[in-house]
Amino acid sequence: MRKLLLLALFAFAICTSATAQRVSATQGISFKALFLDYQSQNGGSIGALKDYDYGYEIGYYRQLQNNLKLVVPLRIGAVTSHINDEVTGRPVFKKTYGLDVQLQYQFLRNNSVVTPYVVGGLGGVSESEGEFNLQAPMGLGFQFKVNDRAFINVQSEYRVSFSDDRNNLQHAIGFVYWLGADTPVKEEMPKEEVAADSDLDGIPDDEDLCPNAFGTKEMNGCPDGDGDGVADYLDDCPTIAGLSAFKGCPDSDGDGISDNNDECPNVAGTQENKGCPGGDRDNDGVPDANDKCPDIAGPADNGGCPSNDRDNDGVPDNVDRCPSQAGSVALSGCPDNDGDGIANLDDRCPNNAGPQVYNGCPDTDGDGLDDSRDKCPRSAGPVSSNGCPEITKSDRETLDIAMRAVEFDTGRATIKGSSNAIMNQIADIMVRYPDYNLSINGHTDNTGKASANQRLSEKRAKACYDFLVRKGISESRLSSQGFGESRPVADNNTLKGRSLNRRVEFNLVPR
Repeated sequence: MRKLLLLALFAFAICTSATAQRVSATQGISFKALFLDYQSQNGGSIGALKDYDYGYEIGYYRQLQNNLKLVVPLRIGAVTSHINDEVTGRPVFKKTYGLDVQLQYQFLRNNSVVTPYVVGGLGGVSESEGEFNLQAPMGLGFQFKVNDRAFINVQSEYRVSFSDDRNNLQHAIGFVYWLGADTPVKEEMPKEEVAADSDLDGIPDDEDLCPNAFGTKEMNGCPDGDGDGVADYLDDCPTIAGLSAFKGCPDSDGDGISDNNDECPNVAGTQENKGCPGGDRDNDGVPDANDKCPDIAGPADNGGCPSNDRDNDGVPDNVDRCPSQAGSVALSGCPDNDGDGIANLDDRCPNNAGPQVYNGCPDTDGDGLDDSRDKCPRSAGPVSSNGCPEITKSDRETLDIAMRAVEFDTGRATIKGSSNAIMNQIADIMVRYPDYNLSINGHTDNTGKASANQRLSEKRAKACYDFLVRKGISESRLSSQGFGESRPVADNNTLKGRSLNRRVEFNLVPR
């Protein structure tokens, strides 16, 4: 079957290349062969090519923009599941039917010989022996131009399933054929020359003053970003609307000096003072326009600031609480990095704005405990639990039950299938409390050697850790350790006591 497909592709390429014409197409169809890998993403090896299964794809293409396409592929395949049949013990053979909606972004235009692209989207997959599941494909592909209408296509996808054990890889090879009205070029008719228009603004390059930037006819092909009637290449303030008399810059205070040349753009001034008003408020002989400390007298060689002002912030050192750091007069010469009105010197959170009542720290979750003291600053909780959400009584009981309900094969670290339900409940608890980590502690009774018990307790705790990771809990939120027989909770001399000592404890800890 694969040889017949490749032969059909080759024949298609020969036929379409022989009838190549200029086309204008917005819709297309595709046919591809699929190579399906459900094994490597679910415990198998990605190099085991013999385990790949096969399928076919028929797709609909629609051009949305120059480099963006909508793709709707219908896929049919037959795969061998990585999970064996519970009765026969043999791999399950099943058919799959899928329909996707994808967006394809090309890095080059269709007239390129080789065009790389990326795809992404969402699709549904139905299985003859299994449940319906949603999958999110993400992939990379290349199209090879045969002519203006036909392309050979090679593509690989990694498909993330919203159901367990359904992640897979799919590789495809096939062709895409674009439909549309043909515009034949007759040899006997002279070919009309089309004037070049590099920026596609409708103005030919030989008439366009800005041939590489999209512009308007009124601006002779040049852009005018701020819409003030002054083309950007002539505009000294291209992002702020202004006046042509000031080369596109505004004059906010109306003093006849454009803002870009005005040292006091919001207060009318004179040309001699570079746009600032005249005057010398502190009578130190330095005009206010040039005085760094206009309200405190100081010598001209120190910018009009007092000579005993080391940081030149206008606050003399003898009253400056921060004499080596420039600050504001309102804060006695100290800086305020987060602008919350509290000097860094007094601010417990100098880089995060907060109210005075919290010493300058924010309360992100609004639970009445500022972030500097809140152990869970992103989730509201009472002061009694240091700002973390309280764990409900039922969830605490679940964790307490799990300590004895999680069972293992005798002398091994393999979790019994009967314990899957309680482990799934622990995973759900972790999802409900994102600001908590989980400490998993394994313990044994004193039967056997202490060293063997130590290793067994570590392995059983790690088995629970691995189970939760497989359920999607981040490794950064989990820790596991074993204590062997060193921490009994009951008498090891009795059968019941030894049973109680064989346990795995699950403890929630604020992050």
